[in-house]
Amino acid sequence: MNETKNQYYTEITAKHNLFDLNLKEVWRYKDLITLFTKRNFVLTYKQTILGPAWIFLNPLISSIIYACVFGGIAGISTDGVPQLLFYLCSNAIWIYFSSSVNKNAHTFTANAGVFGKVYFPRLTIPISNVLSAVIQFGVQMFLVAGFLIYYVLTGAVRPNWHAWPLIPLVLLELGMLGLGCGIIISSLTTKYRDLSILVSFGVQLWMYATPIVYPISALKEGWMKTVLLINPVTAPVELFRYAILGQGAIMPGALALSTLLSVLILIIGVMIFNKVEKTFMDTV
Repeated sequence: MNETKNQYYTEITAKHNLFDLNLKEVWRYKDLITLFTKRNFVLTYKQTILGPAWIFLNPLISSIIYACVFGGIAGISTDGVPQLLFYLCSNAIWIYFSSSVNKNAHTFTANAGVFGKVYFPRLTIPISNVLSAVIQFGVQMFLVAGFLIYYVLTGAVRPNWHAWPLIPLVLLELGMLGLGCGIIISSLTTKYRDLSILVSFGVQLWMYATPIVYPISALKEGWMKTVLLINPVTAPVELFRYAILGQGAIMPGALALSTLLSVLILIIGVMIFNKVEKTFMDTV
């Protein structure tokens, strides 16, 4: 009888250790993560005329504009890859990362009402935001796949099929980086609301500091290229295009640095998140 009671006994206590992740508890709430993921995906396009069609229209319209401005007017090379396909592929991976950052940047302020009423592991919401970004990325890749098949059949593109198994690792790394950056910003915005205004602008600037609208080969050797290689998003983006488009490069040193920074930022983000979640209701 006592064993049965202990089996369903749960004790909720305050976290005293910054590294107290309690991943077992997060795993027990996996059904809640699934529900939050579905909610995020549905609410994004709720009460819109075109609904989920925006998942395709957003990157398509952006890619057409980039092709006209950067490819047509500025004359930036895409290393022989058809411009529309180049920008569609780049947009897909960037929207995945930027969505992970932007959605998680408002974790505390957007969910203060829920956090103040019921207990559940707070990390479930940031994780669900990344998973909803993964779903959005997967849907957008159907659009990329349509153009990719056409250009492969015409011989304009030769993907590096052997590198495709590395794509999940690219998504995992960018997901960790987006999660870490997002929860750091969210933790700071509980006291400094200005950051919530600056985050979209900062992410937009980050895009131009990443080879999204141009290949890294377009830059000459110098400090600008060095800065781009330090950027933890650069190496995964280049690897992604290398696999999908056959254009780009596998840069082991930059990938190792990117992975290290992503893990470090995630750890720091979780530490700050664990500290802030104890008292954020007093300041949010």
